[in-house]
Amino acid sequence: MGRISKIIAAAATATAFAAGPAAQAAEQEKFAFSEALPNVPGQRLTAVVVSYAPGESSRAHRHAGSVYAYILSGAVRSKNSATGAARVYKAGESFFEPPGSTHLISENASKTEPAKLLAVFVADDGATLTTPVK
Repeated sequence: MGRISKIIAAAATATAFAAGPAAQAAEQEKFAFSEALPNVPGQRLTAVVVSYAPGESSRAHRHAGSVYAYILSGAVRSKNSATGAARVYKAGESFFEPPGSTHLISENASKTEPAKLLAVFVADDGATLTTPVK
């Protein structure tokens, strides 16, 4: 499979982040990057930019593999089953979600300003990156 085909396939996987009946509120995801990790066979690093309009939030969900989130702009309130109490992260701050944890709260902390984060996944190649909790 050529590089362009891999990028298109990764973009489709990243788009599954909030597509279909599992869509979560109205936040927008934009595929940024995806590449197989040659030193970790079967694993892929995928980056997705998540934008929240003022007051937007996501339903509770789980992610494939590990996720590192870096707040690009605004402020995001987050709570993960593995990390304890909800916390507001501001631009320049980051948090980590370990494998198997549940992302209980993910929302724009502001009712008036947008927020944006970069989510970096390390997960099995071909995995669905986000699955809603029922």
